[in-house]
Amino acid sequence: MELTAVPFGITDWSTVEPELHPGVTGSASWRTRHFGTTRVRRVDYSPGYLADHWCTRGHVLLCLEGELHTELEDGRQFTLTAGMSYQVGNDMEGHRSSTATGAKLFIVD
Repeated sequence: MELTAVPFGITDWSTVEPELHPGVTGSASWRTRHFGTTRVRRVDYSPGYLADHWCTRGHVLLCLEGELHTELEDGRQFTLTAGMSYQVGNDMEGHRSSTATGAKLFIVD
C-alpha cells in the first residue's frame, strides 16, 4: 500500500453506496472508496456469512463490531472481536472469512 498524492479528505461512510457480494452462505455489503491505488472499505457481513473464495490480497483489517473467523489455507484459524485487527501481505497466506453472528469491518488494501 502506498498513499502518495492523496490530499486530506473525509469520508462519511453512510453516503457511500453499498455493493452486495454473496458468499457461499450469507452476504457481504461493501462500501468502497479508492485513494490512488489503495482501496478502503467498510464491510458488513451478515450472520452466517462464509466467503466463497480464498483471498490472497494483502489487507489491514479492523473488526469494528461482532465476531469474525479467519481461516488460513494451511488450516490455522483465528477469531477477531471488536477492536482487534489483522494484517497480511499480498500473496502471503490465502485466507477466508466467516461469521456466525455478523461483523462490521474496516479494511485497507
